[in-house]
Amino acid sequence: MQPLPIDALLPEIIASLRRSPNLVIEAPPGAGKTTRVPPALLEAGIAGDKEVWVLEPRRLAARLAARRVAEERGERLGESVGYQVRFEDVSGPRTRLRFLTEGVLTRRLLSDPSLERVGCVVLDEFHERHLTADLSLALLRRLQRTTRSGLRLIAMSATLDAAPVAEYLGCVVMRCEGRRFDVAIEHLTRPDERPLAAQVEAALRSLLSAQLEGDVLVFLPGAAEIRRAQAACAALAAQHDLLILPLHGELPAAEQDRAVRPAERRKVILSTNVAETSVTIEGVAAVIDSGLARIAGHSPWSGVRTLNVARISQSSATQRAGRAGRTRPGRCLRLYTAQDFAARPRHEAPEILRLDLAEPALELRAAGVTDLNRFEWFEAPARPALDAAERLLLRLGALDAGMRLTKTGERMLRLPLHPRLARVLVEGEARGVAQAACVIVSLINERDIRASRLMLEPRERRAAAATTASANTHGPSDLLELLDLFQEAERADFAPARLRELELDGAAVRAVDRTRRQLGRLLKRYEARSEPRRATLSSTSKDALSSTNRDAHSSTSRAALSSSEETELLVSLLTGYPDRVARRRVMGADANQSSLEVLLAGGGGSGVIAPESVVRQAEFLVAVDAEERRDAGRGRSGRSSGETLVRLASAIEPEWLLDFYAGEIIETTVVEWNAEAERVEVLGRLSYDGLVLDETRSVEARGEEVARALATAALAVGAQAFAEREAIDRFLARVAFMARAFPEKNFPTLGEDEVAESLKRLCEGRRSFAELREAARAGGLLSELRRKLDDEQARLLATMAPERVTLASGRQTRVNYEGAQLPWVASRLQDFFGMKEGPKLAGGRVAVVLHLLAPNGRPVQVTQDLAGFWTRHYPQARRELSRRYPRHAWPEMSG
Repeated sequence: MQPLPIDALLPEIIASLRRSPNLVIEAPPGAGKTTRVPPALLEAGIAGDKEVWVLEPRRLAARLAARRVAEERGERLGESVGYQVRFEDVSGPRTRLRFLTEGVLTRRLLSDPSLERVGCVVLDEFHERHLTADLSLALLRRLQRTTRSGLRLIAMSATLDAAPVAEYLGCVVMRCEGRRFDVAIEHLTRPDERPLAAQVEAALRSLLSAQLEGDVLVFLPGAAEIRRAQAACAALAAQHDLLILPLHGELPAAEQDRAVRPAERRKVILSTNVAETSVTIEGVAAVIDSGLARIAGHSPWSGVRTLNVARISQSSATQRAGRAGRTRPGRCLRLYTAQDFAARPRHEAPEILRLDLAEPALELRAAGVTDLNRFEWFEAPARPALDAAERLLLRLGALDAGMRLTKTGERMLRLPLHPRLARVLVEGEARGVAQAACVIVSLINERDIRASRLMLEPRERRAAAATTASANTHGPSDLLELLDLFQEAERADFAPARLRELELDGAAVRAVDRTRRQLGRLLKRYEARSEPRRATLSSTSKDALSSTNRDAHSSTSRAALSSSEETELLVSLLTGYPDRVARRRVMGADANQSSLEVLLAGGGGSGVIAPESVVRQAEFLVAVDAEERRDAGRGRSGRSSGETLVRLASAIEPEWLLDFYAGEIIETTVVEWNAEAERVEVLGRLSYDGLVLDETRSVEARGEEVARALATAALAVGAQAFAEREAIDRFLARVAFMARAFPEKNFPTLGEDEVAESLKRLCEGRRSFAELREAARAGGLLSELRRKLDDEQARLLATMAPERVTLASGRQTRVNYEGAQLPWVASRLQDFFGMKEGPKLAGGRVAVVLHLLAPNGRPVQVTQDLAGFWTRHYPQARRELSRRYPRHAWPEMSG
């Protein structure tokens, strides 16, 4: 075997593990830790008579590492060395060294909590901090501290701050420097706006023009980008006699091996970030780094992991560059600027801090952990994230109110799926449509099988989606449409020519086929252990959707599924997404013009169904997969781009919610103000998770809530809308006058607050502005204000502060009460002839101010002393008035 840097450290590693059960090993890529440490542990008997397990972050890494170790031992895979990944187990009765993905371990811990067959577990590439790696480490440490104190744990990493892990494991750190050659790193001087495939072609051309010897490793985000780059570089490769080979996890094993193994011709290997660690590729002299990767995230809608293109961290970029310096000095061309590199984070954020925790939460509950927030994590996730995960599990029926695992939860655990998808499959099995449910779940779990836009750049793909909407194609579910496409491909035995006709991605179709077959085998394996229940819908629900299917589904016919089976599938989908119910906002009169806008349950706001969706008529649906749109500008609906774009939808009937979630349906009575009709209306609502399912409207209801709503609306427009404001102000002023004139009578202080309170009282028993105005015309508001006075105060107000007084002419005139001023009256001078003094108020305490007016309405005199006016001023005024108004009588007045 070729010597590797880690070999010199192996005796020290073995010695340390004989002294202490745990160890952290830090070694750079290429040092040989993955292929040399595990077999050394086996040969040294560190695991005793038990197995050594090596946890790898990816299926490709597990398979390639196992194959390399088997080759170095001169064996075939499956003898003493094997591997196990999801849906694939290559091992035998003699297998003692097993490479497996991290998720497989957590599943094994559920079936074998003590791991009796395992003596040592190696967590390889722990620096990647996958969620399953963190969970595995925590469960293993818990096991070690309880029933398996002799279990050995080793964490290996290339670029990890080892101190926290060593502290968690209570162990030492061993470091191997590795063997590296210098790598010349070149950055762009400015950002390149060309498509990524064109940038790769230009970088490869530059390397070839510099007479590069050796292979080229190109890091790209994913399989789609690899296909585009492969097409862009084809002519250049032919010119220079190069092999262009893809490398990613979805390739068949033979194609992966071809990319990794030495070849007679120079290779250009187009790889995802799987080649950053765990996989050694000999002969690489140069690296082209796009600086991008598909970083694991999760869709809170579909419940499956997502791989979104994002910029890699500095540590990942360093590892990529190091791939060019394994056996000779190399070059690394980065397709981004040095400033861009400096602005990137040093490390990726751990998945445990950014991914959905429903699956680990279910596994921990199954493992007997009673308080997830007190569980001894290596790095604890945020408490709100854990709480949200447990709330989802409750809604899925996996946990009961006491947070204990239910029978449904136990059935879900047997499936290596996110709890949402496991719930769909469990329900589909119970309803007798297990085979179709396996396909539906696989279609959600794997990438989109439609390849029509696979070779397009993201902008082009969005534009194509916007232009391919067909108003003539509609159906109850996008998943049933995908099921149709898959069945078409299956009937053609997945022939490449037929897949091209159907515009399907062959690799994605095969991945779905592989997953659904494995799920089918799992269901059969457990079939004998428990008799599946037969769930039923109410006859109303069945009839309702059958009608919907017949009316709405006109694009294709499904010979393989009956209408009732389709219904059972759609019901099953609902059980996995009970919190993703939506209702179409507006239904057009023409079925082909139905609105694409929806309202989402749970306070999810508004959403828009993707133009290419076939769910164009159903009023109620579940949003199986969706994303927040962040594009600038406004969408097709004319609404802002912050809406949720529903990519996969499936119709439901509201009766199903009653069948499954009756306890979550709330009946409420809502009082609302109808501004247009100026009246209060009472709405009876049936709601599910904040989403209105049914609504009735009544305009006849009365009561306290109706009165409050009417009062709120009335106060908003003001009391003057229902009574003469002047009359209100006069009354308030009269009461204020009496309070000053008779302080001993304790007249209340009345103002706007009391007016508002009276208006509120006037609303009692009424429901509209029309009724309020009618009451106001009858003096209703003033009557309410008068109720603020007691009987004596009311009597005194009427007698001591009258609204009008009678003058000598017999004419009544209004008394004006204004704030703190003295009350006053205004009338023609002739009306006062024969009066020796003016009117008095408050039992004679207050003389009224008199405005004596000429025939033209202008004051001749303003006075409280009428007798003095007759004596001192009237004679002169008489002469002037007689001259100006000779037709009027101006008699002489005696003192």
